[in-house]
Amino acid sequence: MPQTMRAVEISAPGGPEMLQLTERPVPQPGPDEIVIKLAYAGVNRPDALQRAGAYNPPPGASDLPGLEGAGTVVAVGDSVTTWAVGDMVCALLPGGGYAEYVATPAAHALPVPAGMALDQAACLPETCFTVWSNVFQRGALTAGEVFLVHGGSSGIGTMAIQLATAFGARVFATAGSDEKCAACTRLGAERAINYRTEDFVEVLRAEGGAHLILDMVGGSYIPRNIKTLRDDGRLVQIAFLESPKVELNFAQIMMRRLMLTGSTLRPQSTEAKARIGAALADQVWPLLAAGTVAPVMDSEFALADAAKAHTRMESSAHIGKIVLKM
Repeated sequence: MPQTMRAVEISAPGGPEMLQLTERPVPQPGPDEIVIKLAYAGVNRPDALQRAGAYNPPPGASDLPGLEGAGTVVAVGDSVTTWAVGDMVCALLPGGGYAEYVATPAAHALPVPAGMALDQAACLPETCFTVWSNVFQRGALTAGEVFLVHGGSSGIGTMAIQLATAFGARVFATAGSDEKCAACTRLGAERAINYRTEDFVEVLRAEGGAHLILDMVGGSYIPRNIKTLRDDGRLVQIAFLESPKVELNFAQIMMRRLMLTGSTLRPQSTEAKARIGAALADQVWPLLAAGTVAPVMDSEFALADAAKAHTRMESSAHIGKIVLKM
């Protein structure tokens, strides 16, 4: 391996222009880690939050943004037996993905699905870990249930639609344009709701309400989500594009036996993420290998153009995932 690598760092908290190309030392693996020579890295909203100074990396993690990527294993720690130099992997990263090389726990890597290109594989880890842990583990979605996902055309949304459909749920989604709604229905949504022209509360209540809602909007959506849930329904919160604060009448939660929960992925323990990864290998990777489920790709940017990738993401014009090419 070389001694140094190209990387994109956050020069100061602020807008996309704060992402600057630099050189850094190539990381070395810890005892339970692997080092990956990345071909592609996924771009996610937590990267933009970190860039803006609103989402600090956990202790010990790289200060470079980037939470997922795909490439070739080039070094393994002394305790690693699951991977060897030359293996093609995609991995959930604690940070550091906006770089040519990255170190990550070996237990957070998964094989590149058979027949899948590396740009697509780079889009899987953050998205699949988030969807599986929140929709199926925390949210306990089962076949036949009515599932509503907000932001259906996002990377999270497009994967949630496909996985929920594959496991037999009735899927509804919200999106902000007719084009995005059409993308949601192509992926398997029974009904896509343009939130600019329709009321998702009315649409879902006409279906008897949702058993489960996955929400990344928050703010004004939270009381509307409560109205949308049927008795014994569950709301899983994974982000707040609006606000984390809202006035809410909790009496209806008691009377209707509703469950409100949520999570963030990055601060969870290495062991917790490894358990999610093991479930993905068992439940989701066969679907990816079969082509039943696939990441939806929006655009690709060179590593040096990370600022343009963030501008594209924050415009909310994209459908699916954005990647950086090393």
